[in-house]
Amino acid sequence: MLPLRTQMLGFLVKPKLLLLTRMIFTSIRCFVGMAYQKNSYDYTYLLQRCKGTKTIKSIHAQIIIGGFEENPFLGAKLVGKYAQCYESNIEDARKVGVAANRYTFPFVLKACGAMKDGKKGQAIHGHVVKHGLDLDLFVGNALVAFYAKCNEIGASRRVFDMISEKDIVTWNSMISGYAINGCADDALVLFHNMLQVQGDTVYAPDSATLVAILPACAQAAAIQEGLWIHSYVIKSGIELDAALGSGLIAMYANCGRLNSARDVFDRIDDKNIVVWNAIIRCYGMHGHADEALKMFSRLIDSGLHPDGVIFLCLLSAFSHAGMVAEGMELFEKMGDYGVEKNSEHYASVVDILGRAGFLHEAVEFVKNMPVQPGKDVYGALLGACRIHNNIELAEEIAEKLFVLDPDNAGRYIILVKMYEDAGKWENAARLRKALKEKNIRKPLGCSAIELGCVLHTFGVEDKSHPFKDQIFDTLERLDNIMEEEARLFDRFPLVETI
Repeated sequence: MLPLRTQMLGFLVKPKLLLLTRMIFTSIRCFVGMAYQKNSYDYTYLLQRCKGTKTIKSIHAQIIIGGFEENPFLGAKLVGKYAQCYESNIEDARKVGVAANRYTFPFVLKACGAMKDGKKGQAIHGHVVKHGLDLDLFVGNALVAFYAKCNEIGASRRVFDMISEKDIVTWNSMISGYAINGCADDALVLFHNMLQVQGDTVYAPDSATLVAILPACAQAAAIQEGLWIHSYVIKSGIELDAALGSGLIAMYANCGRLNSARDVFDRIDDKNIVVWNAIIRCYGMHGHADEALKMFSRLIDSGLHPDGVIFLCLLSAFSHAGMVAEGMELFEKMGDYGVEKNSEHYASVVDILGRAGFLHEAVEFVKNMPVQPGKDVYGALLGACRIHNNIELAEEIAEKLFVLDPDNAGRYIILVKMYEDAGKWENAARLRKALKEKNIRKPLGCSAIELGCVLHTFGVEDKSHPFKDQIFDTLERLDNIMEEEARLFDRFPLVETI
């Protein structure tokens, strides 16, 4: 116990020490404030870490107050941050007090592409031309990506062809544009062109190139290109990250090489949800529902949370494997993982029940759905009617689909086939007439063969191939050979020997 005098002194001294300390820190703060003023690098640092339009506008105000509103570097950064915020408007970007230049236009075009706003993007393209930047490399690359994201792949290719001095980003943007628009063959042809000498330049694919082309390899089941890419990754020492790894898994899955897909999966160190999606889909699409379920359990054990895509892959696997109980149990557990059920999940359950022959249960499930059933749900039910030849229910469901999905010829064709199988020729003819009158066409099927690294595609009644004369001549000669073989067989039948 301290003496009373000491306690009294402490009681009197403490407030004075606190007051003195506060005065010292205040003085230091004032001194630092006077000695140090924020520069453009500080604002860049803040912009890189801020999220949301409100925060960006606050920093924008500080930049104006600090006298940096005409700094072109900061201006480009500000436009870029506004472009990244979807709740923002391009008008906010226009308030940045910097003249439009080769750095600001790409950010605005990126925003238009993200919003798929083709009209605004085309208006920006007009401003680009007025500023004489239509041939600029940075702006050109942004235009290629913008048009591709807006599904205007023709315009994207025209801009690409206009860029005289291309870099690797130019090629990557165009290849990716083709891939995301379902033009796998065009993407592969362009990839082959890139690997060839372009003038005095040889373009070596980087990780972004490979990530862009792999979806096209998966779409076209182009195993030769896929194997080359995998070999190139290994020889070049490119890191097998989640983006590249998931692309390789999807490619091998579509080419039927499950062991190779699993080997890639096992070699990825940092597995994210996209990687798990790829391997679960791989097993599911090839009928290995049990293995897909095991991978799902491993995913849960890893601490990651499954998303809606993973549940779709699993439900589809259970449907094709006839695992009704497992599928229904998984569907009920979706809420436990915080995953919201959408129309595709409900359609998958209808498919599970319908394929297994539980049509009545499938109809009751549709009736009790908490959301309005859409074309996916009714489409799954119509497919089940086709499998189990339930014409009465098919007619009822088809009438709904003719309203919900009027331009889908496949809905009509299913019912036509059912009528023809049942001998109801008048009903089938009526539907075919309706298809013709409404000018609804079913996409024509095609086959393809790869020869000398070139993919040759042949459609129904297709006469567009440059070697069509030789092809038809060969087919005619083969037909004659087969007819001759058939006549010889009729004259000299094989004698069964004992």
